[in-house]
Amino acid sequence: MGSQGRSGPPANGGPGEVEGGEARKLQEGRVTRGKRRKGKGKGKASAGQGGRGSGAEGKPGPQTVKEAAGPGAEAGARAGPREEAEGGGSVEDGARGIKGDKGSAGTGKEAQGKEYGKKEEWRVRARRREGARPGRAQGRGGQAWADIAGTGAAMAAAAGEEEEEAARESAARPAAGPALWRLPEELLLLICSYLDMRALGRLAQVCRWLRRFTSCDLLWRRIARASLNSGFTRLGTDLMTSVPVKERVKVSQNWRLGRCREGILLKWRCSQMPWMQLEDDSLYISQANFILAYQFRPDGASLNRRPLGVFAGHDEDVCHFVLANSHIVSAGGDGKIGIHKIHSTFTVKYSAHEQEVNCVDCKGGIIVSGSRDRTAKVWPLASGRLGQCLHTIQTEDRVWSIAISPLLSSFVTGTACCGHFSPLRIWDLNSCSGATWAAGWVDLSGMWPHSACFFLSSGQLMTHLGSDFPPGAGVLDVMYESPFTLLSCGYDTYVRYWDLRTSVRKCVMEWEEPHDSTLYCLQTDGNHLLATGSSYYGVVRLWDRRQRACLHAFPLTSTPLSSPVYCLRLTTKHLYAALSYNLHVLDFQNP
Repeated sequence: MGSQGRSGPPANGGPGEVEGGEARKLQEGRVTRGKRRKGKGKGKASAGQGGRGSGAEGKPGPQTVKEAAGPGAEAGARAGPREEAEGGGSVEDGARGIKGDKGSAGTGKEAQGKEYGKKEEWRVRARRREGARPGRAQGRGGQAWADIAGTGAAMAAAAGEEEEEAARESAARPAAGPALWRLPEELLLLICSYLDMRALGRLAQVCRWLRRFTSCDLLWRRIARASLNSGFTRLGTDLMTSVPVKERVKVSQNWRLGRCREGILLKWRCSQMPWMQLEDDSLYISQANFILAYQFRPDGASLNRRPLGVFAGHDEDVCHFVLANSHIVSAGGDGKIGIHKIHSTFTVKYSAHEQEVNCVDCKGGIIVSGSRDRTAKVWPLASGRLGQCLHTIQTEDRVWSIAISPLLSSFVTGTACCGHFSPLRIWDLNSCSGATWAAGWVDLSGMWPHSACFFLSSGQLMTHLGSDFPPGAGVLDVMYESPFTLLSCGYDTYVRYWDLRTSVRKCVMEWEEPHDSTLYCLQTDGNHLLATGSSYYGVVRLWDRRQRACLHAFPLTSTPLSSPVYCLRLTTKHLYAALSYNLHVLDFQNP
């Protein structure tokens, strides 16, 4: 009986029965059994009753009342009131049986029953916790979401306060520090204007206020004027006022060190002799007898593949073109000049020369063109007079290049140098266009005090430049940098810089191509940087005009695809080179 009560299997009663009146009965049975145990004396039934006391002394432990119930009590709780009573009696019977056996066999069973009772008690408590958990979990979940929402709002508010505080700190001058920082800003600007680029960069790392102060354009303007391709002309004119000067100085260091990333913008299948122009965020390039307009992407190093417009009209290849007054003025191998409006479909072409037109320029409503037929002509851009030649100049040599002065008073021609005269000659544009020449010789001598200025019978030639050109040293590209200075390059492998105020007999400065290659084109930033395109292997060279030697060289083609560089264009961040098969870009902003 006692062994059955202790080791009997638990009943199938549900948790609701235990949690109801059955639990109270279980507690009452435990109290009753505890009283009986106390009446019988100390130490005789300690092992049989399953107490925690020592077996030698027979003293029950502090938790004798709870553990005396054993697994039989837990089984009675599961099976109902009747089985609970039976389980309670079996404990006492088991104690008497064990006393007769000296407690040897009952001790193992009692330990097993106590173990089982603990497990059952733990399961009952777990069910009770599960019954009360959903409400608490829901409450805790709502509170957790509320805490998260409140925490997020607090973090956002704190971030906003930190940003405002940072802005105030950056705008406000530091209260503590050297006495130098407490000087007026005008004096600080004057003192910092003597610092170089490296010192200004270190000063900007001291605090936020100094970082803002040292980013002032006034401090970097002097450094930018001494840098390469920073957007400043030789006279100090800022061509890019929308870009901070400090950022331009950073990019100019890449030009000085030759750090760039090469890419290809366009490819074409057959060999071309392309020419190109830049305007704002658009690129215009000639391919065969067409001129295509592309739009740059924001990075400036790639193009939208679909062209914005296509301008046609020539029967043969386009040799040269310029952009002027929202018009494209093009010169073709068919001897014609084409006028295209950029934002419309208006196109006019007219016969200009007997042979191919090699070069053209347009400024101030005047068009000048040079041809292989050894003539240069002047044309009006006015819509009512298109195609009417104002004057024809006999150059007595093939004309390869032409450029109009910024003052619109003259233009220069570069010829093939096949005669006994200089390939660079300057012509009076006023007399060619029908204007009166009122100043006469006085103004000419003031403009070129050391030159032998003379007129031909018709009065167009003003002067010629240079006297030591070898035969065949044709000028392939010429450009005005100011009303009195210009640059030229060509077959003699030299880039020459001319200043009309000093001498027209000899150039002021010259740079020789190291590999003795013909120079097809040149481009300048208007200050210290000079870029040239060679005739072999697509070599683009960068020059610092304050030095004689070449600064950097970039070969853009390999040996099987050797090609001249037909045209160069540059911005403060990129350089574009047009070759026979590709349009290349050198990205100096993101090398």
